[in-house]
Amino acid sequence: MDDASRSEMTALGLMSGTSRDGIDAAIVRTDGVSVLERGPSAMASYSEEFRERLSDLISGVGDVLEVEAELTIQHAGLVNFLLEQNNLNNSKIDVIGFHGHTILHAPDEHRTHQIGDGALLSKMTGITVVNDLRSADMAAGGQGAPFAPAYHWALARNIPKPVAVLNLGGVANVTWLGDDQADSEVDDLGGGLIPQIWAFDTGPGNALLDDWAAMHIGARFDRDGGLASAGSVNSSVLEQLLQNPFFSRAPPKSLDRDAFSLEPLRDLSPEDGAATLVAFTTQAVCEAAHFLPSEPLRWLVTGGGRHNTVMMDELATRLGRTVEPVEDAGWDGNVLEAEAFAYLAVRAINQLPLSWPTTTGVARPCVGGVIHRPSNC
Repeated sequence: MDDASRSEMTALGLMSGTSRDGIDAAIVRTDGVSVLERGPSAMASYSEEFRERLSDLISGVGDVLEVEAELTIQHAGLVNFLLEQNNLNNSKIDVIGFHGHTILHAPDEHRTHQIGDGALLSKMTGITVVNDLRSADMAAGGQGAPFAPAYHWALARNIPKPVAVLNLGGVANVTWLGDDQADSEVDDLGGGLIPQIWAFDTGPGNALLDDWAAMHIGARFDRDGGLASAGSVNSSVLEQLLQNPFFSRAPPKSLDRDAFSLEPLRDLSPEDGAATLVAFTTQAVCEAAHFLPSEPLRWLVTGGGRHNTVMMDELATRLGRTVEPVEDAGWDGNVLEAEAFAYLAVRAINQLPLSWPTTTGVARPCVGGVIHRPSNC
């Protein structure tokens, strides 16, 4: 698709991540290649009751359709709130990128499931919705994740390469970006560019540490690394955790939130368990770095883990490199994934790939997404 035929759109992205803390929403102006403007954003927290229902659903308990409807209604509420807060009419938004919430991700079984009713969301907001962005990739042989690398590429176009973007969410993933290759006949990104993008899940992010904090101190997460900073790493338990064959497998590869168990830490104190889990996450990133095509000039960190000073310090020590929050590059790590799904929705409408062999393992660059228009609801 040439520059003249790409549509510029104002898109609103929605993300409900594996941390199950709530919904992020963000507005982006883009043609699916360049990020022309990053607009306002908003967040809404889930109630403890709804968070438990999501957790139960992931464990196979509960009514999927009932929870999906409630999840969609909450997303619609945040869309309307964001528009009202910024004096915007829904006619100003061309498309919503709706990730939904992942309740199953089993790439080795070629299965992934994100709940979220795109048709209902379109009806409730009066805006075209693109959802189910992962299924086409998985059907074509891909891992179905990670999907934010295309947006990382768009944001980092003017940053010296190579650069690594590390997302420390519930699951951690890395995007390695090199200089693009020009090809007038192959148009993977738009504008005759072939991306130099490598991406894959590195292992656990914050999910295990969040679960540990909830279990031992009744908190949703280890705020500022306070629990981990008071403990010591148990080397034998860390070594046991790192024996998982996932870490020696070459990418592309991806994980489910609950791919790892807390069972090996059962005899540790709350403090030592937290310290060991921080070491597990950061050492997994170091193991992943060996698979990157070349050493990054910069490590930019997004996701909730960038707020954990113990995590960031440990990561810098183990990598032997300075690590920076993405804010140092002028990005907003609080809503980066919501922005990414706004961007991906526009790519989907413009029939541009969302994933590549080097990001998900799909056989060829893959377009995806299901489009729901208000008139069809």
